[in-house]
Amino acid sequence: MNSSMFLNRPNNIQSFFLFQNHASLKFNLLKVQFPSPFAELPKNNKYYRKVSFPRSSLGVQLRHDSVEFRTKSFSRVRVSSDDSRFGSLGDDSESQAPRFVEFITSERVKVVAMLALALALCNADRVVMSVAIVPLSLTHGWSRSFSGIVQSSFLWGYLISPIAGGTLVDYYGGKIVMGWGVALWSLATFLTPFAAETSLWALMAMRAMLGVAEGVALPCMNNMVARWFPQTERARAVGIAMAGFQLGCAIGLTLSPILMSQGGIFGPFVIFGLSGFLWVLVWLSAISSTPYRSSQISKCELEYIMSKKQKSFPVENNPKPARVIPPFRRLLSKMPTWSLIVANSMHSWGFFVILSWMPIYFNTIFHVDLKQAAWFSAVPWCLMAFMGFLGGMWSDMLIRSGTSVTLTRKIMQTIGFVGPGIALIALTTAKSPSTASAWLTLGVALKAFSHSGFLVNFQEIAPHYTGVLHGISNTAGTLAAIVGTVGAGFFVELVGSFQGFLWLTSLLYFLSALFYIIFSTGESVDFD
Repeated sequence: MNSSMFLNRPNNIQSFFLFQNHASLKFNLLKVQFPSPFAELPKNNKYYRKVSFPRSSLGVQLRHDSVEFRTKSFSRVRVSSDDSRFGSLGDDSESQAPRFVEFITSERVKVVAMLALALALCNADRVVMSVAIVPLSLTHGWSRSFSGIVQSSFLWGYLISPIAGGTLVDYYGGKIVMGWGVALWSLATFLTPFAAETSLWALMAMRAMLGVAEGVALPCMNNMVARWFPQTERARAVGIAMAGFQLGCAIGLTLSPILMSQGGIFGPFVIFGLSGFLWVLVWLSAISSTPYRSSQISKCELEYIMSKKQKSFPVENNPKPARVIPPFRRLLSKMPTWSLIVANSMHSWGFFVILSWMPIYFNTIFHVDLKQAAWFSAVPWCLMAFMGFLGGMWSDMLIRSGTSVTLTRKIMQTIGFVGPGIALIALTTAKSPSTASAWLTLGVALKAFSHSGFLVNFQEIAPHYTGVLHGISNTAGTLAAIVGTVGAGFFVELVGSFQGFLWLTSLLYFLSALFYIIFSTGESVDFD
């Protein structure tokens, strides 16, 4: 004879009753309290669940959003607190993908939109120096190589924080860490003019502080996306967030010369710094760290998110990793980890070389003035933002249609690296600024497909260690960016042209794509 459990969750209370019907026809009653986020309940009392078990003693364990029953044989039946309003344990809802209008107006899109704004500020604060470095170099008589060192001071700070920041993100969540990160880097941006008036070392120290604070941005983004989006929507979510990241380049490169003409060289630093403080206020007051803690999310959306996530990664039900100190040795012992490290390193190399040197490239090779140089450099990032979202949509469609996650990630990453490699080779043959801008735009746009490759892959191979794994790869990427940014200046001084360095960058793109194809995977890797 089987035992049965009847779960009744009445209206307007924060608990439900669990009845166990034993073979002896005696009834045991257990009252289970739920946390306050579930105080708001359906308006009727028609929500009952029935779950059958083999006859045995049953243990009850309360977790954030569920009650878990464990039998003597250690088999588990999980009854979500939301199943009472979902239908049959979410099976029906799992097969129904939301329409585009439902998706774009959902609470999770509000979360990713705020992430996109944060990443836009993150990049805008970075690239201000890429424009300001030209008049600063003329004022102080800096050489090309020394200008590269000044710009790389940001990267020295960025080198420090990703691993520690990623560990904090995994343990405390993306909301808290992102809030502190934006506050600190906005303060560093705001204080940059005062530091520049003090001394060169103070300026470099402030840029390094900016790098330290911004090191947590991408791990926080990955953490929040993993918590708020099911696997079949994560690529497009990352595409939206990274669209903000790329638009930040365009905003910084186009607005900085205008703001400089109105408020002096350091005008943009003050404007972008104040904008960051405003963002922090909205983020802390309007965004929740997880869907089940949100007071704004609809019941249907919460059902969809939780059912999809449980189907894709049941391991994500754990709110925190079991250990505070991650298993670094095991993380680094797996080749899928190294495929992400290599991909992130090459991505950072190409990104920072283009970001830091393209205004100078157009100014030097084609004799374009500062405002036009910023415009030529900004156009590619706008298209990259658009292509990143399209790449995410295509990636999610491939997975929904039955293409394996592993193959999907490899396709996206191949386009994201081979495409820019070819475009940079073509850029070296350009004879006019418009042709050069066209090739650069194509290369940067295709680079956006890598966001649906390695950048989403962190969440898939290490659900519990997404932040720290992203931090490790970011540190490696920062080292590569430092070598690329500083090396480009010395390379140009020694060789006398940018073309040779672009050829070198293309070769590294091709080799990195091959490494990722061979060693990456879209499946969860056991690091414990």
